[in-house]
Amino acid sequence: MREFAFELAMCSALEADSDGLLARQLGTHTRIVDVVEVSPGPAFGRRTEITSEAIPGPAIESDVGVGRARRPTEAIDATPERAAAIADRAIRIGFFETEHRGGRRFVRRASEYPEWIGGLRAFENKPDLARPGDLERQLRKDVSLSLFDEVVLVTESYVTGAHLHRIPDPVGVWRFDAEAGDFETVREPEPLAADEAGIAVLDGSPTAVEIEPVGAAEKARLRRRIAERAYGKGWRPDTMPGCEQASARGPPFGPSDVLPYCAWKGRFVDPARECGPDCAGHAPADPPAADTESVRDDRTPWVADPDGVRRKQVGLDRFGDT
Repeated sequence: MREFAFELAMCSALEADSDGLLARQLGTHTRIVDVVEVSPGPAFGRRTEITSEAIPGPAIESDVGVGRARRPTEAIDATPERAAAIADRAIRIGFFETEHRGGRRFVRRASEYPEWIGGLRAFENKPDLARPGDLERQLRKDVSLSLFDEVVLVTESYVTGAHLHRIPDPVGVWRFDAEAGDFETVREPEPLAADEAGIAVLDGSPTAVEIEPVGAAEKARLRRRIAERAYGKGWRPDTMPGCEQASARGPPFGPSDVLPYCAWKGRFVDPARECGPDCAGHAPADPPAADTESVRDDRTPWVADPDGVRRKQVGLDRFGDT
């Protein structure tokens, strides 16, 4: 099975058995991880009240607080243009409130940022272990940095002892049946030291490896940013192919989902890469109806349309979006 279709089916099966959130293709310090699962922490409910979108990391890390209004250019660690853009987005999604004094804009947080992240688990998908690509190096990067609490390799292949020998010991190994939606645990993942300093393995030459120490505080910042992107993004493609051959459906074990399926290819497809006039089976049509946000809202603790936490502070005369 192609990796994209395998990944969608795997996410559908994982989501059905998870109390957290899943997202696909998220960038980390050194590479892009196939799938990330965020487990909810004690303050998860408070996070769902703020916004359905990802809160920008620089806004969370800024000196903007709840009790005192600040100029974005003074409180956000970025160039003036970038700071203004970050503030604009934070205002739009309801994390910042704004006021004007003497023609200048000031911002404050609409709410304290909650500690909502219970844990992070990374999944690397490789349906065919006979074509591993750079799999071993990727997994060694994950273990060395230990940005996630656990790392799991998911495959469709029969896993031999030789395969396990090439996979770092802390990495869990699961087999997945994409037709039935069943997982078989070949090896359990070992907990990684996610709250301690790690070593990032950077791209190097065949004869040398470049590394970079990453402290515990920096790892905590990276984990928060990954979790926020996961919260806002999810794993379902947000577009459907404009083609007569396309439909919105799920895998055999979960047919009510809304994933891009191509009858001509007989599988799930990536609309951004595989669909359009260059496809021999393309027949222009309106995309099939698919409300991915409603499905995610129904099946996970993510809230598609929260009330928000905007409030009027005592002593301020005017609030509003700009």
